[in-house]
Amino acid sequence: MVKKWFFASLLVVLILDIATKALVNLYRPALAVLPFFSLSYVENLGAGFGIFQGQKLFLIIVSVVALAVIAVYSPKISGKGTQSALGMMAGGILGNLVDRILKGYVVDFLDFFVGSYHWPAFNIADSALCIGAVLLVVLSTHEKAGK
Repeated sequence: MVKKWFFASLLVVLILDIATKALVNLYRPALAVLPFFSLSYVENLGAGFGIFQGQKLFLIIVSVVALAVIAVYSPKISGKGTQSALGMMAGGILGNLVDRILKGYVVDFLDFFVGSYHWPAFNIADSALCIGAVLLVVLSTHEKAGK
């Protein structure tokens, strides 16, 4: 029964990621939204913060291994929150993996900045992966503290 939370989270993240990447493609190269935020189409050949640039095969392998680990361990873990966190992580990994395989790069577009300093652009998949990981840590810490 709890596995539905995993799959629901995964599907929501994946659908939002694909839809927002398609929408941002319409507003290339950039759409100013707020004085500190814009939607800016970026083709990322690496991973977060620009690491592993041009390492497509390596990043695909890491993504597939991470999805396999989640697939193996997810059925053994209970709890709606934990399953949702794992689903968010899997959805984020899958969203970027689809881009990497089909396009050869990941589309990033959420661009936060102050003056000329820009935080590295990211996307919904990246956000879900990070939020899911933090949620997983918080929930596992909470569970250990309760024992």
